Amino acid sequence: FEEFPNLHMMMVDLHEYLLHQFPILLPTPVKWKKSKFGVSSFKAATNILFISKMDLKNHIRSIPDYPKKGILFRDITTLIKNEEAFAETINQIIDRSKKFEFDKIAAIESRGFVFASAVSYVLKKPFIMLRKKNKLPADVYSVDFELEYGTATIEVHKDSIQKDEKVLIIDDLIATGGTAEAAAKLIEISNGKVACFVFVINLFDLNGSDNLLKKGYKVENIIEFPGH
Repeated sequence: FEEFPNLHMMMVDLHEYLLHQFPILLPTPVKWKKSKFGVSSFKAATNILFISKMDLKNHIRSIPDYPKKGILFRDITTLIKNEEAFAETINQIIDRSKKFEFDKIAAIESRGFVFASAVSYVLKKPFIMLRKKNKLPADVYSVDFELEYGTATIEVHKDSIQKDEKVLIIDDLIATGGTAEAAAKLIEISNGKVACFVFVINLFDLNGSDNLLKKGYKVENIIEFPGH
């Protein structure tokens, strides 16, 4: 560093940039100014340079015949109980979301809340809950839809979304796409617009993601799995 004094400042600038872009991934900033050209500063900066993306598929547990026979359930609890895998998932969602302009973030009850609330906190965006029937106390819009193993209803408060607001919708998984389409309808009958869907898991052979794309929605998927 003594031979290349500018290198130290470059490392400082790089760390500050990455900390701003990926606030969950990076550690608390090192006290750079207290040790002139310190070795610890160099290690903290260079370690960041060599971070590689984690294979998040390794943290998803597959459970056969749940919730009924013939369904292979992709379990996210093994992902979110690992702090590094959870942080990486949030960072990847944030990275994908930067392609789009949006005013608010919405998520579908209940596992979508886990991811969307963290993303909302980091990006400082309002968070809207799309809930099951009779779970919201004020006036609501409702949409009924078909599931791959039954029927359901989701609702949103009528005052959650203002006219022409763009909404990013986050959920843990997309299968046939019925829930996602219902979520889009809720945004649209609220006079908002769907900016994009982001799913942690896409069951690609069930065609839900493809169906959304065919309907003109933008879709980002973090992990790809077959549905059976």
